[in-house]
Amino acid sequence: MEFLAVHSWLLAPAIFFARVADVSLGTFRTIIVFRGYRSLAAAIGFIEVMIWVAAAGQVFSHLDSWHLTVAYAGGFACGNYVGMWLESHVAIGRELVRAISFSEKGHLAERLREQGYRVVELSGNADRQPVEVVLVTEQRRAIDALIATIRREDPQAIYTVSDVKSAYNPEALSSKRPLFDADWRVTGKRK
Repeated sequence: MEFLAVHSWLLAPAIFFARVADVSLGTFRTIIVFRGYRSLAAAIGFIEVMIWVAAAGQVFSHLDSWHLTVAYAGGFACGNYVGMWLESHVAIGRELVRAISFSEKGHLAERLREQGYRVVELSGNADRQPVEVVLVTEQRRAIDALIATIRREDPQAIYTVSDVKSAYNPEALSSKRPLFDADWRVTGKRK
C-alpha cells in the first residue's frame, strides 16, 4: 500500500478493480454455494474477504476523497455483472432437461439416444393426445448442444431446464459413459 500512497492517482482504479474482483468472487461463490460446492465456496470466500478488506480500508481511510467512493461503488456494480458472466462460463454442475413431444412419431427419445444422450422416456397424455416425455440430466456446459438437438429433432417440443442441486449416481444417466458396462454382472460386481 506504500506504492499507492506515493502514486495516489492509482488509488481509484486500484479500488475499482479490487471491488470488481471481490464482488465477482462473491457472486460466483453465492451461486456455487447453491449448487452444493462447500469447500470451493469457503476458499473463494477467504480470497474475496481479503480483497474486500484492502479495498474498503483504503476508502474508509480517505473518506474525504469522493472519487474513491465512486470507484468503490462502480467496482461493486461491475463486479456483479462479471461474477455472473464468470459463473455462466465455468458452468459448474448439472441440469435436468424435460421435453414434451406432441409428435405422433414419438421419436424424440430415440433421436437423442442416437446422439449419445442417456434418456428417460415416459408416455403420457395432454388433453387426450398422446405425448412423449423425455428427461435428460446433463452437465451445464453441454446444455446448449442438447437443446439445439431437441429443437432440430422436434421444433414443436416444449422443454424446460432446471438446476440439479444434488445428483446421486449421476453417472448412470450421463451421456458420456455407457449405462451398463459389459464387465459387470447382474450382481454389480466386476468379473
